[in-house]
Amino acid sequence: MTVELDKPVPDFSAPATNDTTFTLSDWQGRNLVLYFYPKDSTPGCTTEGQNFRDQYAAFQKAGCEVFGISKDSLRRHENFKAKQAFPFELISDEDETVCRLFDVIKLKKMYGKEFEGIERSTFLIDAKGVLRKEWRKVKVKDHVDEVLEAAKTL
Repeated sequence: MTVELDKPVPDFSAPATNDTTFTLSDWQGRNLVLYFYPKDSTPGCTTEGQNFRDQYAAFQKAGCEVFGISKDSLRRHENFKAKQAFPFELISDEDETVCRLFDVIKLKKMYGKEFEGIERSTFLIDAKGVLRKEWRKVKVKDHVDEVLEAAKTL
């Protein structure tokens, strides 16, 4: 089962930074941005996280909480979060359960080798837990501004 636009997102839980567990149903009543990224501390992922960090107050003002998700371990997430001063939590999905729910694991190619990895994607979930917008194959430049504009319309 994977998520669909304008349908409720199935509840899920996963470990997150700051010694917490993210459970979707705990966030009922709040709009959420879940952004999936390939790997901590890589150039594109760092820039994307910094952009969400820099716009975090605007997301909060729009009544929206932000979470980053990758397959990296909690330890890597904690280091990445601290180094970049992210004000939001990062969710660890080492077993790919959440990634597969959102269908972001794709066949990728690098240096002629094929492998499965996270396709950079962002999802906007409304306060009732319904998926309202999705961005797939995200290019980092101007992406966060686009997500923020959509969040303001919820």
